[in-house]
Amino acid sequence: MAENTHKQRRGDSSKDSSAQHEGLEMHEGHGGMKQDDHKKNKSHKGHKGGDHHAHMVADFRKRFWISLGATVPILALSPMIQAFLGFKQALGFPGDIYVLWGLSSFLFFYGGWPFLKGLFDELAKKQPGMMTLIAIAITTAYGYSSVVVFGLSGKVFFWELATLIDIMLLGHWIEMKSVMGASRALEELAKLMPSDAHKVMEDGSTEDVPIEELKSGDRVLIKPGEKVPVDGEVVEGESSVNEAMLTGESKPVEKQAGSKVIGGSINGEGSITTEVQKTGKDSFLSQMIDLVERAQQSKSRSQDLANRAALWLTVVALTGGAVTLIVWLALLGKDFAFALERTVTVMVITCPHALGLAVPLVVAVSTALAAKNGLLIRDRASFEKGRNIQAIIFDKTGTLTKGEFGVTDTVSFADGMDEKELLKYAAAIETHSEHPIAKGITDSVEKPLRVENFKSIPGKGAQGKVDGREVKVVSPGFLKENDIPMEDERIDTFNTQGKTVVFVLIDGDIKGAIALADIIRAESKEAISKLNEMGIQCMMLTGDNNLVAKWVSEEIGLDEYFAEVLPRDKAEKVKEIQSRGLVVAMTGDGVNDAPALAQADVGIAIGAGTDVAVQTADIILVHSNPLDAVAIIGLSRATYRKIMQNLAWATGYNIFAIPLAAGVLYTYGILLSPAMGAVLMSLSTVIVAINARFLKIVK
Repeated sequence: MAENTHKQRRGDSSKDSSAQHEGLEMHEGHGGMKQDDHKKNKSHKGHKGGDHHAHMVADFRKRFWISLGATVPILALSPMIQAFLGFKQALGFPGDIYVLWGLSSFLFFYGGWPFLKGLFDELAKKQPGMMTLIAIAITTAYGYSSVVVFGLSGKVFFWELATLIDIMLLGHWIEMKSVMGASRALEELAKLMPSDAHKVMEDGSTEDVPIEELKSGDRVLIKPGEKVPVDGEVVEGESSVNEAMLTGESKPVEKQAGSKVIGGSINGEGSITTEVQKTGKDSFLSQMIDLVERAQQSKSRSQDLANRAALWLTVVALTGGAVTLIVWLALLGKDFAFALERTVTVMVITCPHALGLAVPLVVAVSTALAAKNGLLIRDRASFEKGRNIQAIIFDKTGTLTKGEFGVTDTVSFADGMDEKELLKYAAAIETHSEHPIAKGITDSVEKPLRVENFKSIPGKGAQGKVDGREVKVVSPGFLKENDIPMEDERIDTFNTQGKTVVFVLIDGDIKGAIALADIIRAESKEAISKLNEMGIQCMMLTGDNNLVAKWVSEEIGLDEYFAEVLPRDKAEKVKEIQSRGLVVAMTGDGVNDAPALAQADVGIAIGAGTDVAVQTADIILVHSNPLDAVAIIGLSRATYRKIMQNLAWATGYNIFAIPLAAGVLYTYGILLSPAMGAVLMSLSTVIVAINARFLKIVK
């Protein structure tokens, strides 16, 4: 298929931002803060995105708590609150209005500073949004109330000012926490490499040296169970190496002289000596890092619903306020104080208390709800995009399958020996082997029989005496070498499914065969079925061979699969699916999945996988259950519905409230006072908050 050059849209919290306030940078989110492109910071260990976001979260947290502390005395000294609670005589004192003004002034400039600064940033970019609306609302409330304090006839709005700033700071604090931490993927990739290597010196001795000191041509010793320090070629020894997290190959790969090894893979049971071939930026992991970085930086910001709503509310508030002032002054002949009070009431009732919390509250509820169910949301914008997913691509190893070998079929060729007995004999032999295939056979039996005279058959299997009988568990290669005929349709079927087959010989006769494969998770088939019911195409991407991929695909009912895909090509495969015009989610757990997770519109990581996949993804499934992918998409759709309901209420009530605030029913004796306007405004906030709490997750 043609290569996709389509640019994906997703909020990328790893990018640096533009507008600064006291050393902080504002972001574009539901509160309207702007993000600019990341300035190509190429240091894999030096990304400052995490510190930057943490600093922003800390600042909003600090401003919120300090502002909330100042709000308490403001509420206590506000005439309307005192009258409502009947505390006028108890709390009032000479000059209290000036104390109220002083506290409100502090709150206006300290708590409101991010929004005032945001106003100028938005106007400078000719993109008025939430910041503009908030700034106009708090400036109008503060300016008018200050004039009233110093002589103008009217009522003060200081308590409305304080609560608006508190709620906006809380909303932005919630928002910043939801986008923090997405820039850690590159650091996690680097952590996969060991810090030291056993360098083989000229005299044959070994010396532990930092891997940074290794150069092409050096030789290193890799002991059993250790990570391979750098890319190279085996020059001595034999072993099996687990490359599943790097290449997606579920089977451990046998290595001998001449075999290539990849830095970050895990050595098996044997010691090997390798010659260094690639270091630094040329290594496999460094190339993976570059792929992740490019995929992350290719994202562009998604548009913000709340910000667009705020733009229209800004226009409505300014227009409505101006029209109200002109009509009452010029057309109806009212005095300036009356007309100004009507105008301010319009501006106050348009204050975005509800709008400011409409999205962050739903996000906070959905995030908490998801976390309780093992669904961790790291990127809000991508999570919301999950409602539009049309295709989901699953990695095979460790995602749809368990990433470990297990017995799938047992065939008995001999009369009088059932399959369970055959497995017991095989398991007895394999208890002495550390090979994953041996472990798969051993795990299939609760209590293996005792084995005597165990011997390994290099590269072909193992043998021993069990219950006085000579038992061998061998590969097809052993049968060929010893001219032992084997023809059976069932074995041919296993081979076409890409399964690994071993044969059990007892006293020299073939008694049966055992087929093993990467075990398919029990939940995978149900998850695929439910996703199909939701209208989502299900695909699989794997580095495994075509036979294995075809078998897994047919077993669980996938729509499509891609086999033998090299790690560097996985992101390209995601682009290929996106080029069909589909919104794509990627689910995986390995290092090799990281670029694809970053490229996808929504990246979903299996939590039991590597930290790299987890840090690159937008959503993490803690329980490694494919059904959780169904739950997260369902939650995304439900979350979007709640957001739209809240936005509709937060903006829609203005259709009725603004005309009443302007005084259209004045001739009928109905006049909405500023205080009542504030009550209605607060009521809309309560409704939005209650509606958010009704969000539920359905599995």
